[in-house]
Amino acid sequence: MRPLADEIRPQTLDEVAGQKHLLAEGAMLRRLIESGTSANLIFYGPSGTGKTTIANIIAKKTEKTLYHLNATTASLQDVKSIIADVDTMLAPNGILLYLDEIQYFNKKQQQSLLEFMENGKITLIASTTENPYFYIYNALLSRSTVFEFKPLTPQETVPAVERALQIVSKRSSLPFAWEESLPLTVARACGGDVRKAVNAVELLYQSAKPKDGGLFVTSDDALQLSQRSAMRYDREGDDHFDLLSALQKSIRGSDPDAAVYYLGRLLVAGDLISPCRRLLVIAAEDIGLAYPQAIVVTKACVDAALQIGLPEARLPLAEAAVLLATAPKSNSAHDAIIAAMADIQGGKVGEIPRHLKNVHADSAGSAKAPAYLYPHSYPNHYVKQRYLPEDMCDTVYYEYGENKTEQAAKQYWQKIKGES
Repeated sequence: MRPLADEIRPQTLDEVAGQKHLLAEGAMLRRLIESGTSANLIFYGPSGTGKTTIANIIAKKTEKTLYHLNATTASLQDVKSIIADVDTMLAPNGILLYLDEIQYFNKKQQQSLLEFMENGKITLIASTTENPYFYIYNALLSRSTVFEFKPLTPQETVPAVERALQIVSKRSSLPFAWEESLPLTVARACGGDVRKAVNAVELLYQSAKPKDGGLFVTSDDALQLSQRSAMRYDREGDDHFDLLSALQKSIRGSDPDAAVYYLGRLLVAGDLISPCRRLLVIAAEDIGLAYPQAIVVTKACVDAALQIGLPEARLPLAEAAVLLATAPKSNSAHDAIIAAMADIQGGKVGEIPRHLKNVHADSAGSAKAPAYLYPHSYPNHYVKQRYLPEDMCDTVYYEYGENKTEQAAKQYWQKIKGES
């Protein structure tokens, strides 16, 4: 008997649950697929969101032979064995290699894929649950297009749960029924992971209670099942990201009680790494220059937590969360870098002033510009000169925050620069 998750797998784009930002009419990925693309793609997102399903649909659309490898167990020799099938009866129209969890390939292994990608022997679709810009090497990224898959909402998951229930009902030798609210209960419990939702249906069927000569499952059954597997669901699904968001917004809103509550929910789920990372982000993004030492204290708390592990790690992390929640707030540095990068991405990439370049202007040939002025040689270690590109010299990215620390810095520099 085919596994339920395999039997329920969508065969067309319209059957895929969720991912409307990628697959709705006119969306970029849908247009690429419908055009019969042979582009190399990277699918990034949580488990159970349709990455493998869409790779299957692409293989079917392009009539390529699909090979599936998992980088946790595969080697480069496995890839070479697949390449041997190119132009044979096994792969007459070429090969589509779906490489799952590509982040587990090291740099050499990833770079070795380039040869096969560039000579057209394979079309690569790589998937990862980690940020590809951190875990996939630039040479591979530059030859691929990244698409992000998002966790499904409970409403998007319900149709898949209902289909799974219908399939199980048809397979059952006894009448199989369920409470009307069951599909939504399962969808909510599985945190945006369709595969987990389908597996939950199988477990519910196997544990169904006899009733009136048949089998019957309730929403309470689904809740009990979700409680036993809550750690898995919360770690990777919608609730996981919602908890991190709630933690940051509570600290940003200066509510220490909510901060320790959401931190506690993450730690009870067994997740130590995510709150550590998020607390460091919060220290820089939301407290920032209002209390510059906050990130130093937070880093010390995070280091201590990682060294001692759970359950004691809750103590330094709680210290960091309460400190950040009760500290003065400033996002001035955050806003400055966001604005600067937006300008850069928009094409504002001006020429670096000659006097700031590595080669000293006075020895750079006949076209000499004014030499760099060394600020430490001037009173108060400051001298006026241009630092931004010439066509951007009036641009302001950083605005002093309305807090004691930044206002003191503002007054200091207004006095030194003669602006007060």
